[in-house]
Amino acid sequence: MSNLLGAFNYAALPTSTQAYRRDVQAFLREHQPSQPADVRARSWMGFDPQFSRELAKRGWVGVTLPAEYGGASLDAFSRFVLVEELLCAGAPVAAHWIADRQSGPLILKYGTDAQRRHYLPKICAAEAFFCIGMSEPNAGSDLASVLTRVTREGSGWRLNGRKIWTTYAHHCHYMIALVRSQGTPSDRQKGLSQFIIDLSLPGVTVRPIRDLSGDAHFSEVSFDNVFLSDDALIGQEGAGWEQVTAELAFERSGPERIYSSVVLLEHWMTCLRAKGGSGSASGAQAALIGRFVSHLSALRHMSIAVTARLVQGDSPVVEAALVKDLGTEFEQSVPALLEGVLGADPNALPDPELLRTMAYLSQIAPTFSLRGGTREILRGMIARGLGLR
Repeated sequence: MSNLLGAFNYAALPTSTQAYRRDVQAFLREHQPSQPADVRARSWMGFDPQFSRELAKRGWVGVTLPAEYGGASLDAFSRFVLVEELLCAGAPVAAHWIADRQSGPLILKYGTDAQRRHYLPKICAAEAFFCIGMSEPNAGSDLASVLTRVTREGSGWRLNGRKIWTTYAHHCHYMIALVRSQGTPSDRQKGLSQFIIDLSLPGVTVRPIRDLSGDAHFSEVSFDNVFLSDDALIGQEGAGWEQVTAELAFERSGPERIYSSVVLLEHWMTCLRAKGGSGSASGAQAALIGRFVSHLSALRHMSIAVTARLVQGDSPVVEAALVKDLGTEFEQSVPALLEGVLGADPNALPDPELLRTMAYLSQIAPTFSLRGGTREILRGMIARGLGLR
């Protein structure tokens, strides 16, 4: 247990990131569309290619990727600052989000020189958008039980199967998918590989899935005898499990796992301030603000501590799972607790924009503990990390 807890030793963002933060804030003032809170609350799901291209002009898509590929050659601390500012402002990041966070770094680490030269400049220019093919029907977060399979055929591979809950596959150009290339599902982690799939290939069918909020950002993707050339394989054949677990450390540890409800929280506090002296925060409201701020502060420090590990070149998989589990619990608590404090006074007339924002977050919040791995899967990983199983 001490080894795991030691990973969360206090770490601070370098002072050099302060100037970068001011640059990002200035960029947002100039380029972010003016939108009400209920639209900005969709930041994760805000698909705006033009906004992504404006970021790319600054080198801020693929911000940690080398400058030779069009990135900014910045470290994970700078990416933390960038993501924190984007999410707190409610900027639309969905178009480039996954390629910047994990697809690009994955290709950089495991891809061939040809793959790096082909894909990374497109990612950094916001010209190639990626999605992730991990979850499957009847498998969910149990990635080791995937059924989607590739088989050798001539100079390439033949792909069949399905992926589900794939974010914005219907708008993306490529998918990086975890598939079985050897053995059977009973082999679990053995025999899995990762492939880059061009979603325009014959045999690929993408079906958007509409959620409770009316949005359609998830998709189901089917592969019917899709032919993949040899250069679609990432890294070593059969090494997919090692690669995907390293990739998930990027997905689970960042500020995106604690700020999904921050626009709602900020707008609620703005509404309280607008009441001024005639209606300052009640005791219950003040207590709730304190609860939110203390939880958010602790989670932010934990996330920075994991970022420090990433900067050192580590792959803190278990620590990232802990941040993700606690972070999504916080994100889900914000709309739920705000509903309670607003409903405590039936005679109050809450701000309509606040109500719309809270309604959206209440509908979408259950997905926070699904994306990136369910709570049950994460807690199993944490238990193993603590030596409890």
